[in-house]
Amino acid sequence: MKKMVFIFLFILGCTFTVSIPASAQCAMCSINAEQGTKNGNTQGKGLNSGVLYLLALPYLALAGVGVLWYKKYRNKSVSHD
Repeated sequence: MKKMVFIFLFILGCTFTVSIPASAQCAMCSINAEQGTKNGNTQGKGLNSGVLYLLALPYLALAGVGVLWYKKYRNKSVSHD
């Protein structure tokens, strides 16, 4: 069990340490945001941050469920011994 947890954490760590540059919006959204900021509109400046925020929430929820599942499983295995 410890080996599986170590492998999972290793893969998870490798996933978060590797960064690949990518466009976070579709072509239409990025063109509108670029044109808006050129014309003095400040609403498009936070578009990338908003996309990353929305992307992070499902992963955090999944991690929370995983932690709860692990604690529940660990408590059941400890109580039987």
